Amino acid sequence: MNLFDVYPLYDVTPVKGSDVWVYDKNETQYLDLYGGHAVISIGHSHPEYVTKVSTQLQHLGFYSNAVQNPLQQTLAKKLGELSNCNNYQLFLCNSGAEANENALKLASFKTGKSRVIAFKNGFHGRTSAAVAATDNQAIIAPINKQQEVTLINLNDQQTLEKELAKGDVCAVIIEFIQGVGGLDEASTDFYQSLYTLCKKYQTLLIADEVQSGFGRTGDFFAFQKYGITPDIISVAKGMGNGFPVGGILIHPDIIPKYGMLGTTFGGNHLACSATLAVLEVMQKEQLMDNAKKISSYFMEKVSEIPQVKKIKGRGLMLGLEFDFEVAELRKKMIYEKHIFTGGSSNKKLIRILPPLTVQKKHIDQFIQALKDLLK
Repeated sequence: MNLFDVYPLYDVTPVKGSDVWVYDKNETQYLDLYGGHAVISIGHSHPEYVTKVSTQLQHLGFYSNAVQNPLQQTLAKKLGELSNCNNYQLFLCNSGAEANENALKLASFKTGKSRVIAFKNGFHGRTSAAVAATDNQAIIAPINKQQEVTLINLNDQQTLEKELAKGDVCAVIIEFIQGVGGLDEASTDFYQSLYTLCKKYQTLLIADEVQSGFGRTGDFFAFQKYGITPDIISVAKGMGNGFPVGGILIHPDIIPKYGMLGTTFGGNHLACSATLAVLEVMQKEQLMDNAKKISSYFMEKVSEIPQVKKIKGRGLMLGLEFDFEVAELRKKMIYEKHIFTGGSSNKKLIRILPPLTVQKKHIDQFIQALKDLLK
């Protein structure tokens, strides 16, 4: 049997990792400034993470959600404390796409409506309603197009209110910093107006924090910069540091009913152990503070490079925009300088999404490599 060939692959085969480093089958060392799409939050193979997951596996790897799993409650309490979202409710699943599916489904249950407003250049996943709310026609199959989704521009408050006023919108789903779309953000005024308008028109606000959550921006969640309270917050990626886990944080105004949501693997014992390890290491090593500190240093150093036309993003969710397409530059970064970076739908932008443990010396290595390649 062959693999279903849907991924264009770089000719690199990582076999082990340690903190910000990965090593290929030839023992070549690579600096990981992409973290596998922002998944690696506390560093590859962090010893506390390895210990916690391994210990849990020795006891029990999985049982269903038909029985008690105290790890879920422990996780909910810890997540509430660190994120300052104590009054929310937690539903655990397996991925960011599944988190957004559940968020949209819950919004439809709550409001009795079906239409969704999303934003151009947004990305919310590759399944059913999540992909319909994603601005990429190439990955939306005909079966997905039965979903009622209206895409509008960031910062277009007039169109937003016009669409909400029609009264049939169950949810507005938004990345407060767009990931795949290229690190674009709206204005503070727009985000605060969005919150107010959702309340006015009885529409749920879903903050997609799948990529930007778990401390990546220097705040636990990107939306917290704007002083608003989403109805639902979706999380995944850095949540498990490589273990597949996702979830939604649900405002207490939304009342649960048996059977409303469900999952076989979501919230399993290993997923909870992995996420608890992430939270404990984030707190112990003050990784959100490190994200802010290294971000400032990164921006200072990048400002020395004239070919960089714009620096986008916050914390360790960053983008470097050039006046040329960056595919070849990224290839040279991998093959000549042994540094992983990310691309986006903006072909002129490099994404930087390192583990939150990254240090100034690693940024220096990247800056020097970038200067060398741009000569």
